[in-house]
Amino acid sequence: MTHEDVLKAAGLAKAELTGGTLAVHSPIDGAEVAKVKETDPVDMAKVIAKAQEAFRAWRQVPAPRRGELVRLMGEELRVSKEALGAVVTLEAGKITSEGLGEVQEMIDICDFAVGLSRQIYGLTIASERPGHRMMETWHPMGPCAVITAFNFPVAVWSWNTALALACGDPVIWKPSEKTPLTALATMKIMERALKRFGDAPEGLVQLVIGGPEVGEALVTSKDVPIVSATGSTRMGGIVGPKVAARFGRPILELGGNNAMIVAPSADLDMAVRAIVFSAVGTAGQRCTSLRRLIVHDSIKEDLVGKLTKAYASLPIGDPRKEGVLVGPLIDHASRDRMQSALEKAKSEGGSVHGGKVVAEGVPQGGAYVAPAIAEMPEQTETVKTETFAPILYVLGYDTIDEAIRLHNDVPQGLSSCIFTLNMREAETFLSATGSDCGIANVNIGPSGAEIGGAFGGEKETGGGRESGSDAWKAYMRRQTNTVNYSAELPLAQGVKFDF
Repeated sequence: MTHEDVLKAAGLAKAELTGGTLAVHSPIDGAEVAKVKETDPVDMAKVIAKAQEAFRAWRQVPAPRRGELVRLMGEELRVSKEALGAVVTLEAGKITSEGLGEVQEMIDICDFAVGLSRQIYGLTIASERPGHRMMETWHPMGPCAVITAFNFPVAVWSWNTALALACGDPVIWKPSEKTPLTALATMKIMERALKRFGDAPEGLVQLVIGGPEVGEALVTSKDVPIVSATGSTRMGGIVGPKVAARFGRPILELGGNNAMIVAPSADLDMAVRAIVFSAVGTAGQRCTSLRRLIVHDSIKEDLVGKLTKAYASLPIGDPRKEGVLVGPLIDHASRDRMQSALEKAKSEGGSVHGGKVVAEGVPQGGAYVAPAIAEMPEQTETVKTETFAPILYVLGYDTIDEAIRLHNDVPQGLSSCIFTLNMREAETFLSATGSDCGIANVNIGPSGAEIGGAFGGEKETGGGRESGSDAWKAYMRRQTNTVNYSAELPLAQGVKFDF
């Protein structure tokens, strides 16, 4: 299918793809595939006001009924899975199975949120006063801004939107300027679900497209109490304080510098498979991509040899072609940053395998590179800095304590893992003295989280949590209630105030 065919199949009309000011290029071949219209920053006040109006109606809808809209969204996503997945591949450069996998993730979170709509539980708490009952209730908060990044252009929106809608909050979505077409295609799906639902308030789910001014309006508005932002640590350092300054609630999903410890007892064949997918999948452009490999000195040479051989066999090229495992980087600037990072690694004593620009056997115009392995003498500043590309830094260690120290000695704290058959090492890694990340795995890579668990990390990763478990609480306000059903008025803590 041509680029035009893919967009047409997703329901995008020519009028939506032309006449705008934002040029959209496919990383597959660098071709300009659309010029979309941007939201005028002057109109943001109307967008936010419409969301507030929708909130006043939506918060009164019973949660199970709100869950019905999410159920319908999941049904529409199932019907449109292939069409939307193809747009993800076209616009983000993911191989076909990963584009489809991202849409499956959207379907999964819809299933989760439908169940959640009947499980928004509060606690009943024992009161110290006779004839009293204490309880917690959870209430909708208001409009939720969702600011997404290019690497997961639709899944992260769904993590937030499915939960927010079930919890009673309208959503305003600002996608990355690099991937607005996936957002437009997703809104077509959302509109079909809304039409089937029948009586949702206008402005319940809105899309705004544009640059920093559009984002600034969402970040600074007191009428947008929740701002979920995915992107760089630099971006989070701007967004977080601005939202906090107005006493809003930021949900930040920022940088990752994820590591794997490989112990002497590890199943090396299984570790190799996990390493290659985690480090190379999505061309190393996942928040959870494996960036650092911390290997016991006794097996380091053997493991690097296996990895070098595996890397050399990886098919690189057009992500739409069957068998291709490594597609393009999002743009040429990303390719240049990768090359710069590898040069810095070499200057710090690193030995680099692979990493060269690929120009033959790939579509012309795209930013294709061979994944790189860089054996490093120590954990340098380059290693501690996340480069959004398929670079795997390899470090050696002697003791498990040393490995964990190396693991934690970076500013980021998203995802982590250890490969070991030693129970003590595994449990130590998961303990309070082990990994300092929001996600910690044993005998599985750091990438490819399921929606059932809360997703997010610590330190410069921002501290936010999205998706499963009790992440829904970030979209609601907690209220502690006390009911006195007695004829007396005792005070807490035994205080006497008689008059």
